[in-house]
Amino acid sequence: MAHVKRVPLRKCTGCGEMKPKKDLVRVVKSPEGEISLDLTGRKPGRGAYVCRSAACLQAARKARRLERAFACAIPAEVYDRMEEELTSGD
Repeated sequence: MAHVKRVPLRKCTGCGEMKPKKDLVRVVKSPEGEISLDLTGRKPGRGAYVCRSAACLQAARKARRLERAFACAIPAEVYDRMEEELTSGD
């Protein structure tokens, strides 16, 4: 009998949908407090996930969901940089 491999699911902080982990981008808060996109999924620190679309990142920004997930204020420049990285990655 074949063993079916379970696909890990994560919740997008923008749209709130559960999606396969590989379809999402990890936003990470490093131990030093720096917030950035983790395209590899291997950076150390606390992570939250967002879809690979700028619309989901903007929704998470508007509702302050990433700030709630990391329990800290996130400057507008950080959001702008993350949005640039998402749009240039496509």
